[in-house]
Amino acid sequence: MIKHFLEIRRLSRKEIIDLISLSIKIKKNPKKYSKSLLGKTLLLFFEAPSLRTEVSLETAIFQMGGEPIAFHAENSPWKFGKETIEDVARVISQYCDIIALRIYSHEDLLKFAKNSKIPVINAMTNFSHPLQIIADFMTILEMKKRFTGLKLCYLGDGNNNVTNSLLYGCSKLGINISVGCPAGKEYNVQKKVINECRNFTKKNKSSVEIYHNAKDAVKDADVIYTDSWMSYRINPSQKQRRLKVFKEFQVNNKIMKHAKKNAIFMHCLPAKRGDEVTKEVIDGKQSVVLQQAKNRLFSEKAVLYKLLRK
Repeated sequence: MIKHFLEIRRLSRKEIIDLISLSIKIKKNPKKYSKSLLGKTLLLFFEAPSLRTEVSLETAIFQMGGEPIAFHAENSPWKFGKETIEDVARVISQYCDIIALRIYSHEDLLKFAKNSKIPVINAMTNFSHPLQIIADFMTILEMKKRFTGLKLCYLGDGNNNVTNSLLYGCSKLGINISVGCPAGKEYNVQKKVINECRNFTKKNKSSVEIYHNAKDAVKDADVIYTDSWMSYRINPSQKQRRLKVFKEFQVNNKIMKHAKKNAIFMHCLPAKRGDEVTKEVIDGKQSVVLQQAKNRLFSEKAVLYKLLRK
C-alpha cells in the first residue's frame, strides 16, 4: 500500500518521533545520505505561494542525489477546470517517484492522494502544514531536550493550518498546548480538532486549553509560537478588520514576560513585524526562528527518505 505524508493527525507518536530522530541524524551527518535517493524524481506541484517549502524541498532532494521538478498550478489545465485532479494524479504517478503538493484545498489533497500510485507529501493546505511541524518539534527538542511536561502557547488565529498541526502534534507527543485567540467561530479552533486532540491527550498525559486572553494563555509557557494574521486563505480586504481583532494577541516583550524566563519564541514565517510579533521579540535572544527555518531542510530530507526508502 502507498504510504503518504498528509497530516500530523494520521501519524502515531512513534512515527513522529522517528521522523524527528532521523532529521537530527541527517543534520549531524548529511554526507551519509548524499546518494540515498540517487535517480529519484520529486515533483513540486504548487498552487499557493512559497519560499521556505519550495526551496528547501528542492535542495533536500538534490542533496540526496535526486532531482526536483517545480510545477506551478497556474500552468495546469486542472487549475482552469479542464482536467480533474484524479486524472492529474494518475498521470503524474507515471512520471515521477514522489510528489509534494502545496494547494489550498485539503479535500483536493486527499482526493489526489487517493488516486496517486506514488507517495504524496502535504506541502501545506488550508487545514494542515505537517512539514512545518516536524521541523518545529525538531527545534524544540534541540532547545529543550524533551517533550513531556513542556508547555507550548500559540497566540493568534486559532482557525489556522499551523495551529491545527501544532495541536495534533503536541497532544501526541505529551506537550501541553494552550491557544490564545479571539472569540468567535472565524478565529477559534475548530471543535473537531479540539475534541480529537483531547482524546490524544488522555493517552499521552498532556492538556489542550483554549483561551481568549493572551496573558492567561502564555502563563508559564516554555515555547511561544505565532503565525501571520493574514494567512494565504484570507482575502487582503480583511486586513484592517483583522488587525483590530488580533491586536491583543501580539507577541511583544510585555507578553513574553508572562512566559518562563528561558522560553523560546517561534514563528513559521513569513512574519510581519509590528503585527503578530514585534521586532524586539522576533530578532531578540529568545527567538529561534532561523534555526526553525533551517531545520525544514533536514526534516524534509527525513520525510523523503522514509517515503522513498521503505
